[in-house]
Amino acid sequence: MNIQRSGSQPSAKGPADYFTGTVRIDPLFEAHDPARTSGASVTFEPGARTAWHTHPLGQTLIVTAGCGFVQLWGEPIQDIRPGDVVQILPGEKHWHGATATTAMTHIAIQEWLDGKPVDWMEQVSDEQYQGKS
Repeated sequence: MNIQRSGSQPSAKGPADYFTGTVRIDPLFEAHDPARTSGASVTFEPGARTAWHTHPLGQTLIVTAGCGFVQLWGEPIQDIRPGDVVQILPGEKHWHGATATTAMTHIAIQEWLDGKPVDWMEQVSDEQYQGKS
């Protein structure tokens, strides 16, 4: 058994290659062989969001605070709020983040396959974020 004490792991800034705006990532747990599931609490300031991406084995988001958006490629933007659980299937191209005026925090849980949990793609444009394309 291992207990991760609150505050024992440093926060990280979401890298600009994969995020737009101010994003803080607080690691919760790592995948240790043979397990392959990891999790983090991710906070998006207003207007912040991920780039488009996929997960080889899917992802689960549990919204814990604020208001946000999630969108699958080719589908409309969906609002997400505290208590919502979003299950993204393996290979689904998507993005998620805060609304333009409200921060949002979610717990992100994903599995690793062949050494990685995510495949990053292009940034979400302002037009896509505003639902205009």
